[in-house]
Amino acid sequence: MALRRQLLLFAVSGVLGYVVDAGIVQFLVRELAMNPYGARVFSFLAAATTTWGFNRRYTFAGHGNGSRHRELLRYLVAMAGGFALNYGAYALCVASWPLVREWPAIGVAAGSAAGAVVNFLSSKYWIFRAPRAHGSAP
Repeated sequence: MALRRQLLLFAVSGVLGYVVDAGIVQFLVRELAMNPYGARVFSFLAAATTTWGFNRRYTFAGHGNGSRHRELLRYLVAMAGGFALNYGAYALCVASWPLVREWPAIGVAAGSAAGAVVNFLSSKYWIFRAPRAHGSAP
């Protein structure tokens, strides 16, 4: 039951992250004429910070350890693995389809799906793992 709840909340976090990511990249590309590849770096950092806050508060509540700043840094490092897949899928879509160059939010959706599993596993088993009880086996 706990795993199902975490998966559901992680999915909610992903939707929230997608809205932030897609909204920012779309704004930067369409309104500020920014390069869609560079714009994605900014939108990813905003989305990752948003999902970290949501996951810390709801998905993995009570499982964090250490300072918030160190946890956020670990989260961003962990999300870099998922982002590599995410960005690769995004870049492929932008390079392949003129529609995605004009509407990069479509590419963000494809990229988000590609990185979701890596991001969940790194969050659950590294960033927000439950602290071990003293005296328990490793």
